[in-house]
Amino acid sequence: MDIFNKEILLSLVQHKMPYGKYKDVLLCNLPEHYLVWYHNKGFPPGKLGQQLGLMYEIRLNGLEYLLHELKKMQ
Repeated sequence: MDIFNKEILLSLVQHKMPYGKYKDVLLCNLPEHYLVWYHNKGFPPGKLGQQLGLMYEIRLNGLEYLLHELKKMQ
């Protein structure tokens, strides 16, 4: 997965969590502890799992700045 692909990053600031405790929260705004929990439990299959995995990696590596400008555009 190409982390610098604008469309992939854009999806993190446009799509919301579809279910659970954080339903309707933008993926980029999910709390770190929730992403860590999913990392330990296993991300769901499909696109959502890929998005959550990418958001986990962004947080883990301190790359949130990649999303700041995209969030302003929304």
